[in-house]
Amino acid sequence: MSESDTPVRDTLAMMTAASIENSDLSAREHMIARIAALIAVDAPPASYVLNVGVAADAGITLDDVQDILVAVAPIVGAPRVGSAVTRIAEGLGIVIEAAVEEALEAEAEAEAEAEAEAEAEAEEAG
Repeated sequence: MSESDTPVRDTLAMMTAASIENSDLSAREHMIARIAALIAVDAPPASYVLNVGVAADAGITLDDVQDILVAVAPIVGAPRVGSAVTRIAEGLGIVIEAAVEEALEAEAEAEAEAEAEAEAEAEEAG
């Protein structure tokens, strides 16, 4: 067994790195192909989550994703496109939820720090 705490994620990262290294596609073209493949295989929301950051870094926008869905629709069919739309939305919901949680935690930490500073100032003044 691997010494890593995340052997599956590590393996996927290595596979992705090898795929990018062995391709002459630009980062943007590579992500367009990956998104099209995710749609074609009816990938789960987690697969979209794993690719959203890299896709955004490559300049892929939601409009681009919509265009990819339109482009593959004649090949994969309406049911697969409908499923992909739902799974992308679910995946983005997971990403958005995580970002909201992170923001709320940061806000709570800032409030706790402000309260601690106020208490320290009150003790010094009193």
